[in-house]
Parts: sequence; structure tokens; C-alpha cells
Amino acid sequence: MPAAATAQDRKLFLGARLRRLRRELGLTQTRMAQELAVSPSYLNHLERNQRPLTAQILLRLAQTYDIDVRSLSSEVDAGGAQDLAEVLADPLFRDLAVPRHEIGEALETTPGLAEAFVRLYRAHGERRLYDGASRGARSADPAASITPSDWVSDHFQGQRNHFPELEDLGETLAGELRAEPHGFFDAARQRLAESHGVQVRIASADLVSDLVRRYDHHRRRLIISERLDAAGRAFALAYQLGLFEGDDLLTALVARAAPPDIATARLLKVTLANYLAAAQMMPYAPFRSLCEETGYDMDRVRARFGVGFEQACHRLTSLSRPTARGVPFFMLRVDAAGNTSKRFAAGAFPFSRFGGVCPRWRLHAAFRTPGRIVTQIIETPEGQRYFTFARTVRRVAPPPGEDEAELSLGLGCELKYAHRLAYARGLDLGAPQVTQIGPSCRICERPACPQRAAEPAGRALAVDSFEKTVSPYPFSAG
Repeated sequence: MPAAATAQDRKLFLGARLRRLRRELGLTQTRMAQELAVSPSYLNHLERNQRPLTAQILLRLAQTYDIDVRSLSSEVDAGGAQDLAEVLADPLFRDLAVPRHEIGEALETTPGLAEAFVRLYRAHGERRLYDGASRGARSADPAASITPSDWVSDHFQGQRNHFPELEDLGETLAGELRAEPHGFFDAARQRLAESHGVQVRIASADLVSDLVRRYDHHRRRLIISERLDAAGRAFALAYQLGLFEGDDLLTALVARAAPPDIATARLLKVTLANYLAAAQMMPYAPFRSLCEETGYDMDRVRARFGVGFEQACHRLTSLSRPTARGVPFFMLRVDAAGNTSKRFAAGAFPFSRFGGVCPRWRLHAAFRTPGRIVTQIIETPEGQRYFTFARTVRRVAPPPGEDEAELSLGLGCELKYAHRLAYARGLDLGAPQVTQIGPSCRICERPACPQRAAEPAGRALAVDSFEKTVSPYPFSAG
């Protein structure tokens, strides 16, 4: 089997990851050693990289803790390496010239310290940005500079955007509702009325102003704006039903995550409740099965489940059940100015956190063909290849006289999974046409890029008054 073959082909020294797994499970070395049927001293040697992980130990880990051994034996997380490289590109660290192999070693041996360093840098950047403009209005605590949305995004990414307990509850509620996908709204409405005494009202946009959903505790009414389409209205009911019937679980998950402040805790609960709503409308097993049957054709999938394109795409990033995995997708949502408002991933996520998205990625081109799928195979500077597709989506219908806010939604997976996707049919995946992209220009070292917006940190500009290059910012090679 793949795990055994991997262990036989090369020695796996994965002590840091094994130690991190043990701590995430809340186990002592003695307890884990007992469960794996090895001695505590042997486990200690494994965690200190004094012994390699054997195929037998990998299989025991998979069977005992129901994990995917690929998460242990895969290469260093691309997203973590990208984040650390971006931080070290700051002029503050320019003289250190930290090579990429040292970044990889830091993530491999001390992933917790590497993440702490990235968080500290981000907090420092926020403080530096707002100091003076709002002096005295912000906390002196550096952790306070990490926004709630960033913290929640990092937490979801740490869980690979998969919460087994919410999946189980979502499937249970969906089973109890016994509704056909397009009948979810009526079934949920009846459940809210009979089990919780809550009445649902669709209100005129003039009455609810800029609100799209509001729960009136005193009158026990759920008020939904007419601006929401059918999928949005059904999701609003699923969200409210999840809050009622999953409150204890949601509260426990928030407590377990230990967010730094009340605002972050509230946002985390809302985000988890949204996850639960999706798990009700698109129960894991039937959703994944349909995705596999249709080649992850989102138009067919969303039509079957009565959900929106974005709702279905977002759900793709959560298919990480160890016993029934889907294609590990990542997803980004950006506006026309390049601002990222959503960022979720079940697999490797190599894109920039501190800068914008590379303009060579067709995520931006989707704005020129609204509502149409745009595909592309991209390659990162490290040589990693991904199949991606993008399409525009719209926010809630705006008030009269205001422009509709269009966003671009991009999804991708490692190229090795592309043969399972309907969007890749007809492409030569063995010798594909590839677009080379990079992270933010400040750390991207691809030469001769006509869309470069700045020279990379640590490289000197090579401007010649007698020559003009394709790139507006040519830089020295060394």
C-alpha cells in the first residue's frame, strides 16, 4: 500500500509532526506509546528524529487515530513555507538572506515557533500601520493587532477546514428533516415552528434596511430579507436551526479553540454555525458521492442540492473525512480590487497571505467573462502544479440604484487530482500548458515578468538608461 511503499523507499524522520499530532490529541508520550504498542523510549526517539517512522508505525497511527498518513508523510506545508518566506522578505531581515532550505527545516523541526513568528510579524505590521493614526485607541497587547477574521481563518486552516463533530450533527439533522434538497426550506421552517416555536417571515427590503437575516428573540421570529434568493433563504434557516440544535457543540468547539477575545469568539461561533448549516443542506456522504459521480461539476451539484455556486464550492473545501476523502481543494474569493475576503483549504495552500494574488492567475480574468468558468494550470516557483478554475459570483442583491458587487471565486487542487474533474476533460494533463505564477511581487523572484509591480526584497534594481526590459523592475540575479 502507498504508506508502506513510501516508508520503504526512503526513511521518514517526522518527529516534529508526530509530536504535534500527540499534543493535538492531548496525549502524553506514555499514553501514546501504550496505544501504539511501543515503548515510551522508542516513541521518544521517534519524536527526536533519532529513529525513522516505519511503515508499521504509520499504519498503527492511521488505524489508532483515524488519520490520513499522507498528512504526516507529505512534504512541508506549502502555505506555511510561503508565509515564512514572505515575512523574511521584509527589509528588516534582508541582511540575513535566509535560504529556502532553512525555512523548510524550521517548519519541519519547530512548526509551532515558525507559526508564532509569523503571527508576531503580522501583529507588528498592524501596529506599525495604525500607530499614530489611532494612538491610544488600540491595545498595547500585540495579540490584539491580529484581527478576528485572520484568527478564525488561521484556526480553520489549522483544522484543514474539517470539523467531524459538525459533520455528524449536520447529517443527523438532515436525516431527521427527511427533505428533498429543494424542499429543505419548507422542512426547516416546519422544524423551527414545531420544535422551537419560531416563525419565519420574508420581509420587504425597505423594512429590514441593510439586514439580510435577523432573529427576534422576544417575538421568536426569524426575519429574512427578500433580497436573498432561494438558496440564501434556505441557508438562513439552516443557520438558525443549527444555532438552536447545535448550540452546546458550537459553544464547546469555541471553548476548545480558546480565541483571544470576545469578538473573535463570536465570529468563530458564527463561522462554525455557517459550517453546520452547509453540512445540513449538503450532507457529507451524498454530497461527496455526487461530486465524484459528476466529476465535481458544480453546476450539476448545486442544482441537485438547491444551493448557490459559492455555497457548493465552499463545501468542496471541507471534504476531508479520513474514511471518505474528496479532492482536497483550496478556495479564494477576491473583489475587483484584489482584496481577499475568503480563504479556505483542505489541501496545500501556496498563495500569498500578506500580499495580493498574482495577476497571472486567471482568478482576475473571470471578471471579463461573468458567470463563465475559466480554467488554468499554474506552477509555483517551487515547481508545484495546480489545476484551477474560477468564476464570478454576486453578493446579495443591492438596493435600487447601487451597482451589483461581483466577486471572483477561485478553486484549485494539485494537478495529480485533475483527472477526476470534469473541468479538466480534453486537456493534456501529461504535458499541460502551464502558467508560472508567484506570490506577492515583493518576494517573487521570477525574472522578466511583465506584470511585476515591485522588485523583490533583497535584490538590487538593475536599471540601465540604454535598455528597456519586459519587466518594469529588472533586478540583479545575485
